[in-house]
Amino acid sequence: MMGQNYTLCNNDSVFFQLVGLATVVLAIWMLTDPTFLISMTQDEHHYYIGLYIFLAIGALMLIVAFLGCCGAFKESQCMLVSFFCCLLIILVAEIAAGVWAFQNKDELNKMVQASVKHTVKEEYGVIDSRTIAFDAIQRHFECCGANGAHDWASSRLNTKTKDGAQFMDLKLSSLNPVYTIPESCCKKDADRKLCEASIQGGLSTYINPVVNTEGCMDRLVEELEKNMPIVIAVFVGIIAVEVLGLIFSIVLCCAIKRNDHYKG
Repeated sequence: MMGQNYTLCNNDSVFFQLVGLATVVLAIWMLTDPTFLISMTQDEHHYYIGLYIFLAIGALMLIVAFLGCCGAFKESQCMLVSFFCCLLIILVAEIAAGVWAFQNKDELNKMVQASVKHTVKEEYGVIDSRTIAFDAIQRHFECCGANGAHDWASSRLNTKTKDGAQFMDLKLSSLNPVYTIPESCCKKDADRKLCEASIQGGLSTYINPVVNTEGCMDRLVEELEKNMPIVIAVFVGIIAVEVLGLIFSIVLCCAIKRNDHYKG
């Protein structure tokens, strides 16, 4: 019985080590690669705060898994109790976060939409990481701007001077018939010379066959909603394994206590 409990608990700890390691690697990758589509779901400041929290959770899972492995191997009740407490805290936090996200799904969609609009108007051409990320989104989804190519008329891309100063009020700039759009707005199969000529077209982009006319905001929200079942399935799977980890750690801890009692 002790051997079976040890094997189950040890396998559970190994799983957490792999999940924790994957979380750390993914967080570091997202911190160093600005082209992740999820970076557009919130402003840059909150996005990086979220990534550092994500990194900390991964590191915590590695520590918890280490406690579980050592506790099972050394038959240490202290380590197993520590493993149980830490895992319970993580489990409660994950469930609370999942419930909050489900209840505020509509608000999250609004946050994504607001973030995309803000990036187009305020950050594109100003913050390099946001510019690279939004170019990647426009190429991937074959879209342009937040709601369409006309959004670029009021973007800082068209309202700032070479030294970055603002030379036109954003409200007035939306009336400007001549403006530039990013090259990433061009269709994938478009000729490069035609693309370069078309991005200076301003209002003519509405009827320009070279330029993508659909906005990126709705496409990004649709993509997130489409992948939500996968996210939920992974989330439920992790929760299930964590619950098993709690059960096996308590069972093993009780078995160790009984074994010590018989030895005494």
